[in-house]
Amino acid sequence: MTTAPSEGQAVDFTFTEEQQAAAEAARGVFAGVAPDTVPSPALTPGAVAEGLDRELWSRLAGADLLSLLLDEAYGGAGLDAIALCLVLRESAKVLARVPLLEHSAAAAVVGAYGSKESGERLLERAGRGELVLTVAASGRSGHDSAELAVTARREGASWVLNGVQTAVPWAYDADLVVVPAHIEGAAAGGSVLALLPRGLDGVTLVEQVSTNGERLAELRLAGARLEAGEVIEAEGAWEWLHALLATGTCALALGLGERVLEMTAEYTGGREQFGHPIATFQAVAVQAADRYIDLRAMAATLWQAAWRIASGAPGALPAAGDVAVAKIWAAEGVRRVVQTAQHLHGGFGADTDYPLHRYHAWAKHLELALGPAAAYEERLGDLLAAHPLS
Repeated sequence: MTTAPSEGQAVDFTFTEEQQAAAEAARGVFAGVAPDTVPSPALTPGAVAEGLDRELWSRLAGADLLSLLLDEAYGGAGLDAIALCLVLRESAKVLARVPLLEHSAAAAVVGAYGSKESGERLLERAGRGELVLTVAASGRSGHDSAELAVTARREGASWVLNGVQTAVPWAYDADLVVVPAHIEGAAAGGSVLALLPRGLDGVTLVEQVSTNGERLAELRLAGARLEAGEVIEAEGAWEWLHALLATGTCALALGLGERVLEMTAEYTGGREQFGHPIATFQAVAVQAADRYIDLRAMAATLWQAAWRIASGAPGALPAAGDVAVAKIWAAEGVRRVVQTAQHLHGGFGADTDYPLHRYHAWAKHLELALGPAAAYEERLGDLLAAHPLS
């Protein structure tokens, strides 16, 4: 997508050649991925698998899709949040079991805000898939601000961290976890990003399982100590990372919703009652049309948020406002899409031999990831109060 036009110019909503090439590469990688390669979450008491899909991870690395946002100096493509969201959209259509969002966002924030030493130590290997990165961004409960769940205290040249982060994705696979933390004694908003390596003293993982059956972890920090070079202190780093994660989650919700609506169209077009496909019945067509409108709204708000992050363009509200609107639409929209799909599929939609129930479980996870719609409605209200629209 191009930047904002000057006065008198038309707005160009097309994606750039580089962004389209990234999406095309993603479609090629995900073409052979089936959404039911692990046990059904409905039939599995614990996690559906021990870890990520390593074969798919290697293919993503081979297609240079793990280094999209990295600078060319680190072997990356130097692309933006829009390109990442295009790739994430494709990954969600097949329920790809890889930390593509978390890994890409963590690497991007190290590249944009971290030290040169951190970049040289981590980014080339991360871009090649040799290191797996993730982010602890859900806070203590999944509803509170993540940076308030952990405190960071200076002790000489080191930082000491204490606190708890819940629902950390891919924590058992990760070589490094990026953890936001509130600076102890600092005024509101004073935060850092800690780069926690695997096996650090004072770090404990406790297994959790998501609604989609994936293995998560509660991350407990008790006196975990890091050197100054392993902590990103730059102002605005956490806010930028959170915005990218939230927008990427919206891209996942959009891709999942689009695939579910396609499945619903295929099913209702072939299922007959009274000698006619049920897709021709007005009640069915109206429900499908409503969900199509949801998806178009999800897409429009997603690309607006991704463009604000990528371009840094000013607006009536800070970029966080566009992110909040996108997350509200994504959370509510993806829920409505899968609920309508279940309804129109009838009992077939709940059949564990058919993949729709998996999409429903993933949709619920995405709806609540990084906070439910209500949390972003409150955030949007705060932004509107602080930045009155004339």
